[in-house]
Amino acid sequence: MIQNQTENRQWLLAARPHGAPIGSNFSYEKTPIPTPEEGEVLLRTVFMSLDPYMRGRMNDGKSYAEPVALGEVMVGGCVCRVVQSMHSDYQVGDWVVAYTGWQDYSISDGTQLMKLDPSLANPSYALGVLGMPGLTAYRGCWISARLKRVKPWWWQQLLVRWAV
Repeated sequence: MIQNQTENRQWLLAARPHGAPIGSNFSYEKTPIPTPEEGEVLLRTVFMSLDPYMRGRMNDGKSYAEPVALGEVMVGGCVCRVVQSMHSDYQVGDWVVAYTGWQDYSISDGTQLMKLDPSLANPSYALGVLGMPGLTAYRGCWISARLKRVKPWWWQQLLVRWAV
């Protein structure tokens, strides 16, 4: 599906899943593209992350993260392009990481945006190897190495095993 410039496609949490999520747990809406006000930016989602933590956010139970409310846009990390800016820190064309969820367009006041280096070869790396999953794996490697008191070459073996 190709984005257009006249509507905002959104995927909402429609029902709490029991087991694996299925299509009927979500609803699809088309809304007008929002307009930024002073101090805001309009973001266009280019890359979206689907991470295991999202399943927990679909539940309505006690957790480290607040659940997604029924009828709300499903949460998720995104790499976005600034398409309209009324914020002094962001210019049209800037790449940012945002937690704007499963939708084509969103508004941000800039407080939870992370601007990406424009020289980054592939901005989607900010959601993978350079993002939350990559940092989690990196931290896990170091914790594992400390617990096992492994030899200096441990990482070579570990990376090969994880790559398989």
